[in-house]
Amino acid sequence: MTCMAAAGAATPAAAGSVPVGVPLDAVKTTLGVDTPRVATAVPMPVVGAPEAPRYHSGDLLPSPILPVLPVSTELGDTLVGAPVPNLLGDPKTDGEGTLESPATNVLTRTPGAIVGAPLTMPDGSNYGIPNLTTPKLGLTAPELVGTPAALLGLR
Repeated sequence: MTCMAAAGAATPAAAGSVPVGVPLDAVKTTLGVDTPRVATAVPMPVVGAPEAPRYHSGDLLPSPILPVLPVSTELGDTLVGAPVPNLLGDPKTDGEGTLESPATNVLTRTPGAIVGAPLTMPDGSNYGIPNLTTPKLGLTAPELVGTPAALLGLR
């Protein structure tokens, strides 16, 4: 997956993940039942540089005043396999169900705060004195970009 960033936006470095096998052998030994196989990867988030605030004409303060932080990570390969006994009512039809998810990159951006001053720019018709205005206050929406997928199978 390729994530595209806005022009001038800072993106974090390529993130990775640490593969982890989930040990369930003790459950099989203790309970005497077939246990699922689980293998996945722990994401390692990487925080990028804050995106620079931008000044807009007519505003005294930059927008957003609280910078947006990009965070990138990789959701690693995941495999869950579980035995499916007597699938069609016959022990000869024993099988295994699997759920596989390939690795994918995920990019998020934190929300930013937008604050507007209670004053306008200096007004020439008012001898250069700024006028009062209703202040702005808000948050930018957080972003989540990624393409996770999964494949369910039966063998």
